[in-house]
Amino acid sequence: MKTLLRFLIVLFTLVGPVALRAEQDGKIQILLLGDSSTEAKFPKLLAPQEPQFEDVIRILLAAEGDLPPTNVINSGVSGETIRRLIDSGRYEKQASKLPGLDYIFIRYGLNDQAKIPDFEVNFPKHFHELLARLRSDHPQAMLIPMTVIPFADEATSAKINGLIRQVAEEEKLTLFDIYPRYAAELKNGPNMLNYRRYPLEKVPEKLRELAKPYLTEGKDPAVVVLDNRLDAHFGNLPGWYGDRHPNLAGYHVIADETAKFLAPIIRAKAHDGK
Repeated sequence: MKTLLRFLIVLFTLVGPVALRAEQDGKIQILLLGDSSTEAKFPKLLAPQEPQFEDVIRILLAAEGDLPPTNVINSGVSGETIRRLIDSGRYEKQASKLPGLDYIFIRYGLNDQAKIPDFEVNFPKHFHELLARLRSDHPQAMLIPMTVIPFADEATSAKINGLIRQVAEEEKLTLFDIYPRYAAELKNGPNMLNYRRYPLEKVPEKLRELAKPYLTEGKDPAVVVLDNRLDAHFGNLPGWYGDRHPNLAGYHVIADETAKFLAPIIRAKAHDGK
């Protein structure tokens, strides 16, 4: 497993996210824009055989039984802010020219809050700028701002989500508030929805043999597991549960709520079109 993990991480680093494409052959086109909490990098690396975030949304919408088929395109990138999305040229290369988009989910704010100076002023400006670009490039698409998941502390999350709500109101857009559902699920088990990523140097020497199959490559290797399989050994280490990125269970929660949000909208539009 260690060799496979190393290969996949190197491959992902070299080629980046899977090339994006939009198909228009009778399928509804759904684009997911966001940061690492959208990208789902480690679930894709560690469990590539399982349905991923975007796959689960598509499968759940298909399970409704009365909706057109969908194509869900995941365009999340770790560490990204709205400013970086635009200024790096990634938006122009990977999002601006995708044909036939019907729905675009936008979930930013966690990195913006940490990296953007004068966040409370600049983040809404950047959000408005992105929405203007999307409206120009995809005039037929429904733009859907999303709140962030409970990644930061409650006060910081409330500040970020308040600004996102403000932008949605000013733009007269429907807000998709994922925060309450995710927060409720966390109450069932606060560490069940996130993977564990922990520096190897902080693991006691006598237990490092247990960590070997789950190490990343590089000068600062880390133990990465998607579930609780190592909690019995490392759960008492300070910061073992510190990474709040969703694991597969977390992405199932987000996908489930996304499908519940989107299905009636698609259904209503299909009905209106008849």
